[in-house]
Amino acid sequence: MPRRLTPTLLIPLALLVAACGGNSAADTSTGGGTDGQGSLTLNVGDQKGGSEAVLRAAGELTNLDYKIKWSTFTSGPPLLEAVNAKAVDIGGVGNTPPIFAAGAGSKITVVGAWRGRSKGEALLIPTDSKLTKTSELKGKSVAVAQGSSAHYQLIASLQEAGLKLSDVDVKYLQPADALAAFTAGKIDAWAVWDPYTSQVLQAKQGRILADGEGVVNGLNFQVAAPGALKDKKKVAAIGDYLERLQRAQDWVYEHPEEWAKVWAKDTGLPYEVALASVKRSNATRIAVALDRPLIASEQEIADTFTGLKLIPRKVDFADFVDTRFNSDLPPSTTTPRASKES
Repeated sequence: MPRRLTPTLLIPLALLVAACGGNSAADTSTGGGTDGQGSLTLNVGDQKGGSEAVLRAAGELTNLDYKIKWSTFTSGPPLLEAVNAKAVDIGGVGNTPPIFAAGAGSKITVVGAWRGRSKGEALLIPTDSKLTKTSELKGKSVAVAQGSSAHYQLIASLQEAGLKLSDVDVKYLQPADALAAFTAGKIDAWAVWDPYTSQVLQAKQGRILADGEGVVNGLNFQVAAPGALKDKKKVAAIGDYLERLQRAQDWVYEHPEEWAKVWAKDTGLPYEVALASVKRSNATRIAVALDRPLIASEQEIADTFTGLKLIPRKVDFADFVDTRFNSDLPPSTTTPRASKES
């Protein structure tokens, strides 16, 4: 008999909502530690199981000639609010929070990008569902977190199947509530991201109707405060920090099991779920250039949400990008890595 998932099981994962957007009444930051030495301090916004964890696991927090002061946030929107308020110099989020922050008039600048596979972005259906293709969702109920990357993936997947968002009965639910509805049979499908996808699949409580491969861009960003980019010393530290993140991501690809153990411990995820998520999407990421195709891809997302009146004004994504750290990075259209098998 499949193990039944409960909302309680997802409590640790509430800390991972951030990369994909969405707001929560519990969105707060907590003080973190400090690494490095020197007179310069780089204030870094992070999320549980995020940059600090992977940098430490990869050994990239040694030999720092500047200090990194960590602040941990429960989601992307409040992290970017801190960037806008100049409380944070740089922080990592997914492909959607920068668009909503820009739409709200926040002062933010995207300075780094990573692209991974999008198999973890999925339309899940119950294991015993009779649905076999996305077009059959017409008239069905679908849960999704409003304004999240999964929200865009749902829209794009429906369009690919010849449907509009209005063709389905959308239930705007945060992951814990969506999980409860999903396992109780109260919704027909759930648009969500990893590690939620891996958790449902590992519990044999659902299956994938469609994933985000070829539908969404699989991007994650490092976003900086414009003021920090006017400080030469902080610019040098940001450049070094981005390079360390790039090396750490290479380490994740080479050591998926070791990273899964660290990630599981840091977030409270079961190891098997963490490893599945790492192999499905997390370890496939590569650092890519902030180039025209990337900007165009994000612009399409921004225009989609503007058209749905979820963003109050038109966003020109190019206005929120700084390409000075592109260096010799591959183009954003580069194919993400295939999962490294054990």
